[in-house]
Amino acid sequence: MKHICSLRRNEVQLDFGVQKTKKGNLTLGRRVTAAAYQPPQSLSFIDKKLSHPTPVLSIIIKAQHFAVFMEFMWVSLILVLTLLGGPTLTLSDSSLSSNGLSEIPRKLLTLAQKPQLFEWMVGIRRKIHENPELGYEEFETSKLIRAELDKMGISYKYPVAVTGVVGSVGTGKPPFVAIRADMDALAMQEMVEWEHKSKIPGKMHGCGHDGHVAMLLGAAKILKEHEKDIQGTIILVFQPAEEGGGGAKKILDAGVLENVTAIFGLHVAHHIPLAEVASRPGPFFAGSGFFEAIISGKGGHAALPHHAVDPILAVSNVVTSLQHIVSREVDPLDSQVVTVGKVQGGEALNVIPDSVTIGGTFRAFSKESLLQLKQRIEKVIIGQAAVQRCNATVNFFEDEKPLFPPTVNHRELHTHFQNVAGDMLGAHKVKNHPPLMGSEDFAYYQETIPGFFFFLGMKDDWLGYLDTPHSPYFRINEDALPYGAALHASLAFRYLIETQKEVPLPEQQIRDEL
Repeated sequence: MKHICSLRRNEVQLDFGVQKTKKGNLTLGRRVTAAAYQPPQSLSFIDKKLSHPTPVLSIIIKAQHFAVFMEFMWVSLILVLTLLGGPTLTLSDSSLSSNGLSEIPRKLLTLAQKPQLFEWMVGIRRKIHENPELGYEEFETSKLIRAELDKMGISYKYPVAVTGVVGSVGTGKPPFVAIRADMDALAMQEMVEWEHKSKIPGKMHGCGHDGHVAMLLGAAKILKEHEKDIQGTIILVFQPAEEGGGGAKKILDAGVLENVTAIFGLHVAHHIPLAEVASRPGPFFAGSGFFEAIISGKGGHAALPHHAVDPILAVSNVVTSLQHIVSREVDPLDSQVVTVGKVQGGEALNVIPDSVTIGGTFRAFSKESLLQLKQRIEKVIIGQAAVQRCNATVNFFEDEKPLFPPTVNHRELHTHFQNVAGDMLGAHKVKNHPPLMGSEDFAYYQETIPGFFFFLGMKDDWLGYLDTPHSPYFRINEDALPYGAALHASLAFRYLIETQKEVPLPEQQIRDEL
């Protein structure tokens, strides 16, 4: 096996030779020479089949990084010894110790970083990015997913929750674990000028869901290639309508996850460095809801307000009073938010309108607090409108935009995540993240199934500043795709191995997930 690394200038070249003597013993030689070398900017690895009886590993490295790359040299040496006659272990070899289990995430990351798979994931992501589709309209995205699963030979059920796709890899028997990606885009105009900019006016993948789909497909490809090693069944959930449509709830209602005992999900994060991850046990994202209210009065001339019933005055009191709910009725240690983001009323400068419409969102970290906020918002709006002789109706969009419960990570799965991600990336790259007031419909799964959600870093100084999700300038660092694919695969694969001692469901209770 020959490894060639291309780095930058001011380097030292090391040639390690490994060969068998006539007696069958192994000898190791080393030569160090200065290298006057003008390499390309990126790091690349090229593997070739052995064509010489003496495998030689040539690596050009920065002198200041000598110690780091020495560790890589010894790992490469072990690979060479394996090629010279050592046994080959499958991913889930029953003889693996805990140390052996720790190698699985690194091996899966190596597979995910292979150039052919990486470029394939990039291509998938860009196709989806060019053709964004809103919630429950992801027909072309779903068609692409199904076409790729067909090529892999992965069975799936479609349609689930209108446009969703749910696939399956493994034995078809317990235990069952799920990994999920959302598919929908946002109703916004992309402002990033690049070759694969959205082709659909007013629609954009501004939250990274195109990358999420590519990563889950990458994980599916890796897992299918190692299906014989999977000790159970991994469910692949391609979910529609995360952006306010409650697609996760419809997936659950379809009954395709009834035997699943754990589910994992991720989201790309612009503020976390590439090759790092972050999450927390317990509450991670707030639960959220939306509201809209119509405050009706009596229109009239602005010069004769006593002949009118002014809904604008009522709305001004409503907005102020809504802020008093959090500041004067809620425990300061119980984080909650009420925000009015929409006020519409009136057309002319000298006319009092008949009605005004307001709308907004409310958020909290417990279902109880969320329901209490909902109750108080309705009472405050109706009550304050009445003070100003107006009527009010309040709509919480319970059918179109149902309440999102808080995203609460299972504590045992948090430990599992730390172990797997730490084995893959290093424990120092697995960070604890503070809770956020944003919401994520992955929480619906967690109400029924033990679940875990985490951030996947993609920040890289080389790319410059990355805008926040839901910005028209949002970009994805595609170098994060292999990490997401490998983490998906590793979390599910290791979970199945580590839960083999649990008692499975009785045969008559097991439902075919597809």
